[in-house]
Amino acid sequence: MTRRLSETDLEHTARRLGEAVGALRFAAPVAHVYNPLEYAWRPHQAYLARYGQGRKRVVFVGMNPGPFGMAQTGVPFGEVAAVRDWMGITAEVGTPPGMHAKRPVEGFDCPRSEVSGRRLWGLFAARFGTATAFFAEHFVVNYCPLLFLANTGANLTPDKFPAAETERLFSACDAHLREVVLQLQPEWVIGVGAFAEGRARGAMEGATGWGGRFGRVLHPSPASPAANRGWAEAATRELLAAGVWSASTGAVPGDGATRR
Repeated sequence: MTRRLSETDLEHTARRLGEAVGALRFAAPVAHVYNPLEYAWRPHQAYLARYGQGRKRVVFVGMNPGPFGMAQTGVPFGEVAAVRDWMGITAEVGTPPGMHAKRPVEGFDCPRSEVSGRRLWGLFAARFGTATAFFAEHFVVNYCPLLFLANTGANLTPDKFPAAETERLFSACDAHLREVVLQLQPEWVIGVGAFAEGRARGAMEGATGWGGRFGRVLHPSPASPAANRGWAEAATRELLAAGVWSASTGAVPGDGATRR
């Protein structure tokens, strides 16, 4: 694939991933596949260009888009208000082919809020204040960029797919994540949930040119009883205990500390 003029490394890498996974086909129960790296490329590109520059200390890795998050905004965990109001990103969003009537893509006009994204970005906003402060040392990427829907409109996640279905998908996603990590050179790669951590470890196994560490935080999904009992507090404790964050990183919610 020819690299476009003025395209950053992350943009080029993401565009290649979008093309690779866009060519894949999936069997039932998958009935609809949305690829935000195609129809929502403009806001995704803006996210990479604005916040993906330079070396990062921590890279958070999610699993795949939710129907009211990245599927609408093109940004990982892309809850509309967080992307539009906190990150300051808005851009034209198209529609995926074969869109499910119960899961329309409305872009930044989507009235629904993705709970996982609201929790994740809400924690970062509360701790760091501004998006610029957070992204100075942090970045968030999804392992897989595709949204999968059943005939009913139910959300399907790739951690439940048989290995025969995911071999080519995971190969493309592994290659992309490996390139992202090698480009950003983080000290930490943090899986948001066990699946993302496991895939990150697998993607980097045997890779040369990176000597960082792995970690995990509880996934903020409302399907998780533990997350519903106070996800921000739980995730903060996990990051502090692992040494990813310290008391002086950002502003710990409720303690009045300020960022270095």
